[in-house]
Amino acid sequence: MFRSVDEVAARLAETGYLASPAVATTVFLADRLGKPLLVEGPAGVGKTELAKAVAEVAGARLVRLQCYEGVDESRALYEWNHAKQLLRISAGRDESWDETRTDIFSEEFLLPRPLLTAIRGDDPKVLLIDETDKADVEVEGLLLEILSDFQVTVPELGTITATRRPFVVLTSNASRELSEALRRRCLFLHIGFPDEELERRIVRLKVPGLGEALAESVVRVVGALREMELRKVPSVAETIDWARTLLALGADTLDETVVRDTLGVLLKHQEDILRAAAKLDLDAV
Repeated sequence: MFRSVDEVAARLAETGYLASPAVATTVFLADRLGKPLLVEGPAGVGKTELAKAVAEVAGARLVRLQCYEGVDESRALYEWNHAKQLLRISAGRDESWDETRTDIFSEEFLLPRPLLTAIRGDDPKVLLIDETDKADVEVEGLLLEILSDFQVTVPELGTITATRRPFVVLTSNASRELSEALRRRCLFLHIGFPDEELERRIVRLKVPGLGEALAESVVRVVGALREMELRKVPSVAETIDWARTLLALGADTLDETVVRDTLGVLLKHQEDILRAAAKLDLDAV
């Protein structure tokens, strides 16, 4: 998809995703080496958005597996349309079981889920396995098989092998440690909070109506909040939401009243809001 690291950065920027040199380099290598990309970091720093931006740049279909506790093979890989199978069995009462079985375990009755969808067909795809750390450990075994050979065995149909491998992005908020076996199969990228200059550029890009001076103040205040011992510090997503809030309120500058009244956009816990209100010194930032 990409000829150079600079091209990665430029094309991602066209979609509205401003990539740091480390991000652009790792995406380029993942594409060139054909390796899955494991992106780790706090929530709201752009891990999922990176996969979406790559799909847009490549003109590829985004196939997303949203992980959660309890997700299993039937939700991730495939399952059979049991209701349709029962209707087919009822309609063929005069047929032998061998005839019926051959029919009901065919493509017509197969319900592909994200992992199977991603390896079928010749069209370009980006497979996003989102919040991998929220899935049970058993799911990692399934991912290992898929990411090693990009093939799936359906007992009734045989082995389905990818004719065109998808670009794979796994994201993790590091709520639990992923296995070393899974990590070895991937290139690793950590996306943390951006530096002040990059975050200011992101805010100006995502909230174009915001003045430069106010954008700079927003980024500095968010940076000061991140230095505090809070239960959940604001991420880039909250920075953008706050900038949009200030624009909606028609604020030209930051003062104590505006900041106090809108802290709930940045902070999601009452104890954090109280601590920030008590400790934040606008004159110092």
